[in-house]
Amino acid sequence: MRIVIGSDHAGFPLKAAIVEFVRGLGHEVEDVGSHSPEPVDFPDIARALTDRIAAGQADRGLMVCGTGVGASIAANKVRGIRAAVCHDVHSAHQSVEHDDVNVMCIGAQIVGPWLAKDLVAAYLGAEFSTDEDCRRRVAKLAELDAAR
Repeated sequence: MRIVIGSDHAGFPLKAAIVEFVRGLGHEVEDVGSHSPEPVDFPDIARALTDRIAAGQADRGLMVCGTGVGASIAANKVRGIRAAVCHDVHSAHQSVEHDDVNVMCIGAQIVGPWLAKDLVAAYLGAEFSTDEDCRRRVAKLAELDAAR
């Protein structure tokens, strides 16, 4: 799978461990920044990340910021993106299985490297359900998105 990863300065230290872990799982990784601990604006990184997904250059994205909340808000402003903050393994896989989430946001100030790896493994290992209820609901999300 092609994975695009980004972080702001608060997520920068954790992102390195995640990039290494994702590559170790056999996925192709593109890191869109930040590339240093210097302050950056998370909406700029979210835009770079979501642009790759919207253009079909990546299958899923991972954003790491302080809490994951700002990254999620920014990513969800982009048409076709369904981002979720996930700090537990159940949400990490269920967000894909039930809601077809294509960007998972993690808070580096909330979780450490060990839990982050479990979250990423659950997220990347999940597949969107073929259940008609899930498909219908995600279609309705797409309708809301198109109405913007």
